[in-house]
Amino acid sequence: MTSDRRTFLGTGLIAAAMTSQDWGLAAAAAELALRDGLRTEASTDFGRLLRKEPRVVAQPVSGAEIASLFRLAKSERLKVAPRGRGHSIYGRALSEGGIVVDMGRLGAIGDIRPDRVVVGAGASWQSVLDATLPQGLTPPVLTNYLGLSVGGTLAVGGIGGSSSRHGMQTDNVLELDIVTGDGNELTCSAEANPAAFDAIRAGLGQCGIITRATLRLVRAPERVRRFQLFYPGLSELIADQRRALAEDRFDQLQGAILPDGAGGWQYQLEGAVFYHGDQPPDDKILLNTSADMRSAAVTTDLTYREDAAAFAKFEALLRSKGQWTTPKPWLLTFLPGSSAEKLARDVLAELSPVDIGPFGRITCYPMRTNACRTPLLRLPDEDVVFPFNVIRMPPSDDRAATERMVAQNRSLYERLRSAGAMQYPVSAFPMSQDDWKDHFGPGWARFAENKRQLDPAGLLTPGYETFR
Repeated sequence: MTSDRRTFLGTGLIAAAMTSQDWGLAAAAAELALRDGLRTEASTDFGRLLRKEPRVVAQPVSGAEIASLFRLAKSERLKVAPRGRGHSIYGRALSEGGIVVDMGRLGAIGDIRPDRVVVGAGASWQSVLDATLPQGLTPPVLTNYLGLSVGGTLAVGGIGGSSSRHGMQTDNVLELDIVTGDGNELTCSAEANPAAFDAIRAGLGQCGIITRATLRLVRAPERVRRFQLFYPGLSELIADQRRALAEDRFDQLQGAILPDGAGGWQYQLEGAVFYHGDQPPDDKILLNTSADMRSAAVTTDLTYREDAAAFAKFEALLRSKGQWTTPKPWLLTFLPGSSAEKLARDVLAELSPVDIGPFGRITCYPMRTNACRTPLLRLPDEDVVFPFNVIRMPPSDDRAATERMVAQNRSLYERLRSAGAMQYPVSAFPMSQDDWKDHFGPGWARFAENKRQLDPAGLLTPGYETFR
């Protein structure tokens, strides 16, 4: 058998062959994957809402192996879905009867320079930080949960507490190595192959699979002082959030609406200030104009590493309560800043703490958009938007209840969309191609043309149903 017609079992690719004549070998490898539980694992995701079993699971160790896999997929008319660390919530990384490309073996951390690092797309943001922080460096934007893969967040945008200052994670990528849907390996950036660069970042995996990324780095602070401030109502919370943003008071500004344990809500602002050990912040200045219930305020002071990894404690709590593996019928949106309070209030009128679950929350906070420049990232056309995310954590796997929540997500999305809101495209509800056309708006025509050029057979990432 020639090198172009081989299975890559020795180097990690579970099943790849160039022609249908070799499919018997690939099928045998797929059976191995089934015995190892890989197909079962790749049949669902973190959301636990959909199940789609792939025919083959691949574990490539290079872009060349992925390129060969695309040639097999084309000959066999199989859809291909890249899978990072399995944290999508509505089947976006699933491929019914197709191929799932497990990116776990493409997670190496490469060259670290004062302003950049080269990482495999399967690397977690935790592993990136672990590699850069000993040199006093950090990516400017980190997701709240560091267990997500680099490739996975770059496919949708990648939002974090520092996005007001630095944009999305896709705005902090200097270069990408990709394999396009027609099986070509390509390096792209703002200078080289810019059309592909813009089609891949926040492109929902429709035009290519990221194999390696060159990420921007900045100097990491030594410590983080974080304030949790509580308010009697939504109006007071949003008013203080707007003041804090206008005054540029915090390095990170977020907030949430939480079940209070008594059938109502509590309203929380969370602000963080970065500093170095010899220059601590002045709390009196930071909190001088806050209208919060000061007696309830909580202040923590941690190293930058400890603060960045704080979500791991919440993960441990959820796991201990059996909540980590229950369904995740989440809705993630961006509200126009000009009407955010009204829209948030309208959504709250339809929800109760029971709908959210005892460990759930609704995130709600203002974010500047001037640093967000990724072409395919869709935000309301305003200087300030509000990430508004309904993070439901149902206490059990009640399928009828979660299906109702998914249906409610769809209904809420339609209402918010009609009021100028945008979806952050990781939500749990179905989208048609017409919905995606509406979502991408004036960018749809160019996106569709890039799809035709880079994935002409329409193989990639069927879970989004972006191109039918």
